[in-house]
Order: sequence, then C-alpha cells, then structure tokens
Amino acid sequence: MPFDFDAPVDRAGTWSSRWERYAGRDVVPLWVADTDFRAPDCVLAALGARLAHGVLGYTLAPPELREAIAERMQRLYRWRVETEWIVFLPGVVPGLHLAARHLCPPDGHALVPTPVYHHFKRAVTLAPRAHSDVPLALRDGRWVFDEERLAASVRPKSRLLYLCNPQNPGGTIFTRAELGRLAAFAARHDLVICSDEIHADLLLDAGKAHVPIASLAPEVSRRTVTLASPNKTFNFPGAGCAWAVIEDETLRRAFSADHHATVHDASLFGYVAALAAYREGDAWLAAQLDYLRANRDATQRAIAAMPGLSMAHVEATYLAWIDARGLGVADAHALFLAHGVALSPGEQFGAPGFVRLNFGTQRARLEPALARMASAVSSTRAR
Repeated sequence: MPFDFDAPVDRAGTWSSRWERYAGRDVVPLWVADTDFRAPDCVLAALGARLAHGVLGYTLAPPELREAIAERMQRLYRWRVETEWIVFLPGVVPGLHLAARHLCPPDGHALVPTPVYHHFKRAVTLAPRAHSDVPLALRDGRWVFDEERLAASVRPKSRLLYLCNPQNPGGTIFTRAELGRLAAFAARHDLVICSDEIHADLLLDAGKAHVPIASLAPEVSRRTVTLASPNKTFNFPGAGCAWAVIEDETLRRAFSADHHATVHDASLFGYVAALAAYREGDAWLAAQLDYLRANRDATQRAIAAMPGLSMAHVEATYLAWIDARGLGVADAHALFLAHGVALSPGEQFGAPGFVRLNFGTQRARLEPALARMASAVSSTRAR
C-alpha cells in the first residue's frame, strides 16, 4: 500500500502547539516535536469507529493493549514484559515528574545528562530535588556518556539517573555496550534508572537497533522505569497514551503512589489509537522511516554547506541538533526566526549556541526552510 508523506497538510486553525505560535506570520515552524503527517489510516478508522459509538465515558485500560505492548517488546527486543508491570500515563512527561517526586527522596539527588529535552530538568526543579547536570560528550559525531563526568557528578545521596534513549536532541541510539556500562554505574551507586524511550521506533540508520536498558538483564530491569509511547511514532500526541514499564513491585507502587490524584491514565482515544497502531501500523511506520531518512540526509547536506553550522549525525528521531556557535552571533534562534524559520533554542536543552530542527515535515516545506537558513547564515558573513 502506498503512503504519501508529500501530501500537503494545512494545520492552521487546528490548535496546533507548533503552528499557532506563529500564525499569520511568514514563518516555517520547525520546533515542537510532532510531525506534519496524517496519522495512519488504521488509527483514524479506529478512532472514527469508536466515536461513532457515541458514548465517550470513563475508560479502563484495555487488556488487549497491555498484551499488544508485551508482545511487541518480546518481538522487537526479546524483552519479556509482564502485563502487570505496565502503568498507563497520558504522556511520557508526567512519568518524568513522577520519577522525580516518588523515586528520589526529598533529600535525594538526581543525575540529568545534558543536552536533553527540557522536561527532564523541569521535573527535578519542580519536585524539587537536588540534581547535577552531566554533560554528554560529542565523539565521532555521536553524543555519548562520558564516564569521568558521570563519576564526578554522583553524590552520596544520588538516587536517580535519567536516560533519554534514543537521545533527544542529539539523535544517538546508545549501543548495548554503552548501556551496559551505564547500568553497571547505576548498580555501583544504587541508582534507579528512569529511561525515556519514546523515540525507540524512529530509527533511521540501517543496521542499528534500539536496546531497552531494562532488557539487558533481570537485575537492570529491577532498578529501571522505562517510559514509552506510540504518540510520536504514529503522530497522535494529542490523543495522549503512554506508559511506564516497572518490573520491581516496590518501585511500581512508589511511582504510582498518587498517580490518579495527579496525572491519571491515558485517554480513551489514546488507548484506541495505540491499539490500532500496534496491530496494523507497521507498514505505515516503515514508509515513514524511509521518508524521514531522506529528510535527514537533505538536512545534513544543507547544514554541512552552511559556514558556521554543524550537526551530529542523526541515528534516530526526526530532530537535528545543530551547533550554531561558529556563526558568532549572540542568539542563533533569533537570527533564524528573523529569516522565517522557527527552531527550538538550545537554552531549552541546556546548550546555549545550539538550535534543534524538526525535519518531520513535507519536503516541500523543509527545503524552503533550509534555504531560508542558508540566507540567514549568509547575512552574518556580509556584516
């Protein structure tokens, strides 16, 4: 079945977080991490059928979805997940916050690798919990953990280690060996690992595989909270469906202590969309990945041709992490916005001088945006 990711989609007037900020302006918004692609037909059909029923009442988590998640984890990763280990959430972000509040004591300390999606830092700040930023290192074009920096950041009261795999914004797929070293570090210091794996399906490099850190060994699983969701994979984050996989019963109870008083479960439409996507969406996903690979490659070529910019190779996600420090400007985000392209500023991720670009859009929109960026870069050379 052909899938047309070039088909134009007008998101104006749909309350889109990404598009409404710049409504009425000549700006291409490539910042918030959702795509401009229609969700798979199987998802839209399932939502339509459920809506046609006419009653949208309070909803239990469907046992069929628990089973579909467990089957998918076994099939893709050879990771045995029991259905009772799954705690449903409206999104991964609430899981980051629950981990900070309930898995790290009030006098505890958390480790937050940076650059990273801003809700990691927000979770520990709002909890509030003491924390240390642990800068990742750029090696051979990949953002990876620096073991010396990790060791220097740990404290006597360190209890929680955050992980984002695949990495947002850096695009790294951490290898089994890299994760093994990280798990050993967590064991040495008795740390709970909270691993955000929402981008696990969005792998762009052939021959590379996602490895859930909890799948490494039973002893790793027992100290890990894995956060996952099909929201980004199949582009229905507005429907809201995510989950935590927590093997250890004590951790699971702590994580869920006031779950229903704060964030509640996924939504009715989130459950319906997730089940349809996992049952029937794999062909659509494969086609989307082909399209995203081409967009990744086009973005990489364009950025490489712009003096003063560089970007790490994107192994996964539809996000390009661009180093703009070579431009010699105080605010790269403002520069590109002035030329009609809205990116995410690096400050959000703990990395001033960088910007993040979302290439999950139609090529007819991406290519003019890259041309505008080239014009912005040229303007700095003309000064």
